[in-house]
Amino acid sequence: MNILLTGSTGYIGRRLLPVLLDAGHHVFCAVRHRQKFDWDAFPREIYKNFEVLECDFSDASSMHIIPEEIDIAYYLLHSMSSANEDFQELEKRSAKNFTTRINQTKTQQIIYVSGIANSANLSSHLTSRTAVEDILRSASVPLTVLRAAIIIGSGSASFEIIRDLVEKLPVMIAPRWLDTRCQPIAIRNVLEYLVGVMAKDEALGKTFDIGGTDVLTYKEMLYAYAKARKLKRMIITVPVLTPRLSSMWLVFVTATSYALAKSLVDSMKNEVVCKDNEIQSIVPITLFSYRQALELAFDKISHKNIISSWKDSFYLQTGRRDVMNNIEVPSHGVLTDRREISFTRPVKEVIANLWSIGGKKGWYAGNWLWRIRGFADTIVGGVGIRRGRRSENALKTGDALDFWRVILADPIKGRLILYAEMKLPGEAWLEFTIKSEDQTHKLVQTATFRPLGLWGRLYWFSVLPFHALIFPRMAKAIVQS
Repeated sequence: MNILLTGSTGYIGRRLLPVLLDAGHHVFCAVRHRQKFDWDAFPREIYKNFEVLECDFSDASSMHIIPEEIDIAYYLLHSMSSANEDFQELEKRSAKNFTTRINQTKTQQIIYVSGIANSANLSSHLTSRTAVEDILRSASVPLTVLRAAIIIGSGSASFEIIRDLVEKLPVMIAPRWLDTRCQPIAIRNVLEYLVGVMAKDEALGKTFDIGGTDVLTYKEMLYAYAKARKLKRMIITVPVLTPRLSSMWLVFVTATSYALAKSLVDSMKNEVVCKDNEIQSIVPITLFSYRQALELAFDKISHKNIISSWKDSFYLQTGRRDVMNNIEVPSHGVLTDRREISFTRPVKEVIANLWSIGGKKGWYAGNWLWRIRGFADTIVGGVGIRRGRRSENALKTGDALDFWRVILADPIKGRLILYAEMKLPGEAWLEFTIKSEDQTHKLVQTATFRPLGLWGRLYWFSVLPFHALIFPRMAKAIVQS
């Protein structure tokens, strides 16, 4: 079948794509930026089985690229981690544009992953999800909705937040929403349901709650994680933490952004438990317990096989949406710090060092200064340095890397470009290029800043002393370590 997969570079979509390809389907992958698509995840011989379509669902004029010959359409677009305050309107507009175009195709079924919404007073996040459901139902194409609670898997936002809390805090003074019940589900079960309802007459026009075998409070989930990791933890819940304080608590302890933390805290006031198990009569699968879902995630992490992460979601404080399309660093109206260092060792060894930068390994020089800068960014509501990296020694275009975003990673040409997602009075890039001539090689390291007004220039000159302290040592360590 011909399948349209929206959100194909997101957490669920990135994992669903290989499943669909293995089943022999032809997949049209709708992405906002072609550069973010993970081409290296697939052998070249199966490139013919999928096509990458660049379109922005918030822009109706870009919908024409979606072909008419579609059988099944997966709608996996969410703006939960968006820094955009008006994310609900953004989600509605995207859903309307999608619906308008789908009505012009031969699509036979729309499949959407939403959130369990069985409470009377829903959070803004769950309210937005149900609003999108209503828009998708207005299409002339039958809709199948899978409503999930939190999804547990390596790289999922829920799992990573639980992991950060338990691994970092022996004693937690936590908000009272930890006593709210939920029914977590393993990402593997989510994928099985997504494929299982496809082209099933019994699933058309239906809404299903999906969850694992356990109903737990968030506190019980934290304790269960600690037990699985053989850690002793104490959790004390208090009623005095406001939603804002709770969100900031998550931001400082975990790797989440404030926008995502705010959405999560807002949603955690709602109990998310399946009202029935009707879907099992249509898609009879073996459900995993919470402990089993954790073990599956641990296994992926131990084998360094994290296919996708919530950090893959694009997060720009500047509001720019075209940065992934502009892989050339600007040269006009900018301030730069350029360092060059020659080396004779094999280029592949230097590239290996470059491709391991950031995360736990650090930045080769002045790591304490990088951490201070990350903490300062967190204070003002930025992403901070806590996101780390998806893999210890591999970088791909679109990856989050501490408070940077990889906008070009070309190991063949020896070129790496990072774009700053921290809060700045301007825009910043960090570029590494390896140039070779005869037997001599040169690493060119360039920091570029495009200031926004006077404050931008003052910021640049205020950090120059730190650049002088860090950047020469960093370039030298990359080629020598």
